[in-house]
Amino acid sequence: MLVTSTPAEVKGVRFMVMSGEKAGGGNGNGSVAGAVEEGRAGVSASAQVPASALARVSAQAQAPTPAPTQAQAPTQARVSLRERKKQLTYRAISDAAVAMFLERGFDKVSVAEVAAAADISKPTLFRYFPAKEDLALHRFADREDEAARVVGGRAPGASPLEALRRHFLAGLDRRDPATGLCDAPQVLAFHRLLYGTPSLVARLYAYQGRSEAALARALGGGVSARLAAGQVIAVLRILAEENWRRIDAGESADRVYAGAVQAAEDAFVQLRSGLEPEGRGEGRG
Repeated sequence: MLVTSTPAEVKGVRFMVMSGEKAGGGNGNGSVAGAVEEGRAGVSASAQVPASALARVSAQAQAPTPAPTQAQAPTQARVSLRERKKQLTYRAISDAAVAMFLERGFDKVSVAEVAAAADISKPTLFRYFPAKEDLALHRFADREDEAARVVGGRAPGASPLEALRRHFLAGLDRRDPATGLCDAPQVLAFHRLLYGTPSLVARLYAYQGRSEAALARALGGGVSARLAAGQVIAVLRILAEENWRRIDAGESADRVYAGAVQAAEDAFVQLRSGLEPEGRGEGRG
């Protein structure tokens, strides 16, 4: 669904993705773009960075990690050295591609160039990323099930819709790029790349379709759950796109914030009440 993620650094740019980053494939789903927490340093040097990044994969994978907390231990214990190396390689390849796309444009960078920059073969690259678009969009994969996880992990007594509402409002408050309410220059650059490239937009809709399916399963499955999930995902997407549109037009995130909160509150009221208030439409033949 919409909303956002674990950070992954791209040449000094930290992208936050809408729904933990999954490794080993570019088929994940999620909502709108990754986000930047740190300023990008020298995208023009991107072509040289990936190879060194891949060269560090083995060392990083074997490096000691901080002692996990009790809550983290079960998950971390299941992450093997091989899986960690796979995740690091996956990230390094994407980092190379995203930096090159931002610098030169998606259509002007070939898969062969990305593979060469990352010092791997094209067949190896395609084992990680089935399509060129996934090189840019795979970070949405970690948001694929975010809405579903919000619903599944909601507080006792909270309805699914209320949990999703609170989650989105919290995202607005922290300027989560997945909500569209982020005016960091690098985030805007990534969004412009995304929305200005038809093939990326088309691929993004496929990702969002999987977010919708995950949410429908969390809501119990069946036609009613699918209808509800479709409405929720659409609302979150439209809210994020409207926030991004205003910021792209020159407004600051702080200026847009109050209107974004009100729009979100109104949207969730509409989701809760339906398209027509109770009683309206009665007597129609």
